[in-house]
Amino acid sequence: MLPTYFIIFIFGLCVGSFINCLVWRLNQKKTILGRSICPKCKKQIAWYDNVPLLSFILLKGKCRNCKREISWQYPAVELTTSILFVIAFLVNFQFSIPSTLDNFQTIFNWQFSTPSTIMFLRDILFISILIIIFIYDLRWQLILDKITLPAMAVALGLNLWLGMNWINLLLAAGIGGGFFLAQYLVSRGRWIGGGDIRLGVLMGLMLGWPQILVALFLAYVSGSIIGIGLLATGRKQWSSRVPFGAFLSAATIVAMLWGEEMLHWYLKLILF
Repeated sequence: MLPTYFIIFIFGLCVGSFINCLVWRLNQKKTILGRSICPKCKKQIAWYDNVPLLSFILLKGKCRNCKREISWQYPAVELTTSILFVIAFLVNFQFSIPSTLDNFQTIFNWQFSTPSTIMFLRDILFISILIIIFIYDLRWQLILDKITLPAMAVALGLNLWLGMNWINLLLAAGIGGGFFLAQYLVSRGRWIGGGDIRLGVLMGLMLGWPQILVALFLAYVSGSIIGIGLLATGRKQWSSRVPFGAFLSAATIVAMLWGEEMLHWYLKLILF
C-alpha cells in the first residue's frame, strides 16, 4: 500500500499541472476546457507527453513536435505544489519520528480526525489559489480580480465553517486591505495597485488575526532583501515595477503553515 504522503505528492503534481494550464489560459483569455497545446507551435499535446513532471524529464525539457524548450515554470510549479501539499499534510496530521530503528515502519504517525481533514483540504485549496496569484503576478505584474474576489468568499465561508470568529476574520481583512489602501492613497497609486488592496483583504480572510501581521512582516522583509539584491546586481532599477503580490502570496503560505509557531517564538524572544 502506497504511503499517504506519497499519494498526496502525486496529487500535488496533478494540481500543479492544472495550475500551469489555468494561469496560461487566463492570460490568453481562453476557456479552461479543451486539450492542452504547446504555447509555441500550437499543436495538441498527447496525453503521454502531459504527465506532470515525468513528461518534462523524458522529453528533456523540449516539445516533441517543435523541439523548442518547455519553460522551467511547468516542472517548478508542479514540484513546489506537491511539496507544499505534503507539508500541509504533515502540519495538520501531527507526525513523530521514532527514536529506534525497530519502529521505523511508524516513522510518520498522525491522528486522523474530521477537523484535521477539513483543515488540510482548506490549506491545500488556499495554497493552490496563492500559487496562481504568485505565478500570474510574477510573470505579468497583475493580480486578477477574477481570482481574488471569489477566493475572498471561499476563504470567509471555509474559515467560518471551521469555527473561526467572524470578527477576527473581518478585523484581519480590514488590517490587510487597509494597510495597502493607506499606501495607495498616500502615493496616489504610484507605490501599489488596487490588486494589492484586494489581496490584502484575501490574506486577512485566509489567516485571521494575528497571523496577518506575520504575513505582512515576512512579505516586506523578503521583498526588501530580494529587491536590494536585484538593485545591487543591476538587474532592477529604482523605477522598476516589483511583483509584490508574489511576495505577499508566498508569505501568506508560510504564515498559514507556521504563523502561530513563529509568533510564539517571537514573543518568547522579546519577553524572556
